[in-house]
Amino acid sequence: MRQAGPSVMAALQVVSCLLFPAVARWLCARVKPLGALGPVVVCYAAGILAANLRLVPVDEKAAMTLNEASVALSIPLLLFSTEVKKWLSLGPTLLKAFGLACLSAIAAASIAGFVFKASTDEWWKISGMLVGVYIGGTPNLNAIGLALETRSETFVLLNAADVVLGGAWLFVLLTFAQRVLLRFMKAFPAARAEATVDEAKTTTVWTPKHLPSMVTGLALAIACVLVSAGAAMGTTGKLDGTVVMLVLTTLGIALSLVERVRRLPTTFELGEYLLLVFCVAVGSLADVSKLSGASSLFFFVFLVLALAVVFHVVLCWLFGIDADSTLVSSTAAVFGPAFIPPVTAALKNKALLGPGLTLGLAGFAIGTYVGLFTAWALRSLGG
Repeated sequence: MRQAGPSVMAALQVVSCLLFPAVARWLCARVKPLGALGPVVVCYAAGILAANLRLVPVDEKAAMTLNEASVALSIPLLLFSTEVKKWLSLGPTLLKAFGLACLSAIAAASIAGFVFKASTDEWWKISGMLVGVYIGGTPNLNAIGLALETRSETFVLLNAADVVLGGAWLFVLLTFAQRVLLRFMKAFPAARAEATVDEAKTTTVWTPKHLPSMVTGLALAIACVLVSAGAAMGTTGKLDGTVVMLVLTTLGIALSLVERVRRLPTTFELGEYLLLVFCVAVGSLADVSKLSGASSLFFFVFLVLALAVVFHVVLCWLFGIDADSTLVSSTAAVFGPAFIPPVTAALKNKALLGPGLTLGLAGFAIGTYVGLFTAWALRSLGG
């Protein structure tokens, strides 16, 4: 019996990557152990298993193409729902806490970069990517990596390390972090804690009636990608990743200022789904045999996250910021808006749910800029 050709296998691989996130979400909603891991971990694991068990051939070119496309499309989709005008209405305490989280991420990544400078020639790129992920999120890490033309092996390990180490910090946030911080930080003001939030507005369940808005949002995202690619070709004569990602982020923010675009339902959820597609695709590149000897990158990520958290807590304590605002701003910076609801629920503080979601979206908006500028600055300083 004749085997399917490479093009057929690549097409099947792409279809599998596009469909598996739906399966992962379905499983996580019904199987408790998988629900504890979450769709992101399940999608990474599926891709990694496909790469290393070799039950089916993996087309690396198809995986990288899907990786780049999913990241590019997810960025504007995630930004469309950003309410830029509300960033400054969050209150000075929460804005200050988030600003300190950003400064802590930059300082931590810079220190770790020079510590591990001798271990990899991509140290400055990695520092920039980690600034992006610990101010914004995975989309920013991937956007910066693509812009700086980071090696695929580095992509895979950084994403894997972020999942493992970020999961450990999330466990702390959801369990005993508040109790520890309240030993030396002030409590959240009782008057503000009485505020209520309509939690139903923070999530959207996909139904057939959302199809037109999903198509509209996806069409706008594709238009943003095409304009960004055209801008790169027009200014550099090639698809320069830096230009593409900077223009793409700027277009996403600009369109969020258009109320009809910002009010489109499901755009954020569609962007998150594309990130799950990315997780499967990038996981399929994780051939363990190619990552031998790269354990230093894992410790690179550990040092950045540990220093960023410690610096942030210490600075918030010095500036007199309360424990809950510190933890919610850390969640917004390290994880993005998706994890704000469970953290505010664990803190029993609904007053910070809405502002925390807005901070997380703001992090998505600025993470790529700050990460790229940090990387370029470190490259200049490092020689």
